[in-house]
Amino acid sequence: MIPDFLVTHSGGFHADELLSSVILTRLFPQARIVRSRAPEWITPGQDRIIYDVGGAYDAGRGIFDHHQRGAPMRDDGQPYSSFGLIWKHYGRDYLAASGLPEAHVEVVHGSFDAGFVLPIDLTDNGALSPSGPLAGLTLPALLETLKPVFDEAQPEADDRAFHAALAVARSFVEARIAQSAAKLRAEAMVHRAIEAAGQGRVLELPRGMPFRPAIVKAGADHLLFVVHPREKDWCVTGIRRAEEGFELRADLPTAWAGLANGELETVCGIEGASFCHNGRFIAAARTREAALAMAELAVKEALSIGV
Repeated sequence: MIPDFLVTHSGGFHADELLSSVILTRLFPQARIVRSRAPEWITPGQDRIIYDVGGAYDAGRGIFDHHQRGAPMRDDGQPYSSFGLIWKHYGRDYLAASGLPEAHVEVVHGSFDAGFVLPIDLTDNGALSPSGPLAGLTLPALLETLKPVFDEAQPEADDRAFHAALAVARSFVEARIAQSAAKLRAEAMVHRAIEAAGQGRVLELPRGMPFRPAIVKAGADHLLFVVHPREKDWCVTGIRRAEEGFELRADLPTAWAGLANGELETVCGIEGASFCHNGRFIAAARTREAALAMAELAVKEALSIGV
């Protein structure tokens, strides 16, 4: 079905129907968004997709609401919002339309659902209530700040605000998908570099990229440092032990901490060494040779203290 209309409710808006609209307008750019609660609009028909309104969930009839009794639940018992339902049925097509390689569609569909869609679903249903200083800075909260203020008198204010918020929501979805796609491309490059490194402790990459997930996936526990070029120099960086936190498999040498240029060259004995962060998680060099030498020296010291 190619709809002429994408129908959601009028009035105030929330993240779930905004984000649903991002997906549907990408797939059906010719369709017009209609924001209404009028029965003639929220009744299923061949010319429309209805979401977050209408009191029913029936994908075959093109209606995706979650407010009714017996609302749809995920297999694990967690609730859907309209965004989760739209992503379930249209997310794969959205990813394909975005140019994602077919081999990556299922992986990105699942990771985006778990890391982006599900939190929206839970928040919309009241099953997740962010708290603390950052509670007002979640994506649902920020999107709702784009609603008109209470005493905005113009009759089209809600619709104008909805479409302005839709553009903002679209940027977040597209950026998150692009990041996920890039991580998969990086994974392939990192795996090739791991094979080239063999049992060496230093991984050389052709450019800066996400590397830890691929290292963990490959089981390359022997690696301690990563070297890669930057725009004007080379970088030596440690590898975090866990996804959360900052503890490294190995720190750069204590004697390098906070030094730069001539001072660092003198201490480490490597011409071209240009900087080491005081936290000893990253260093820089002017040449590839210097960066690799710094990494190997850092490996030697780390092994000497039993890392």
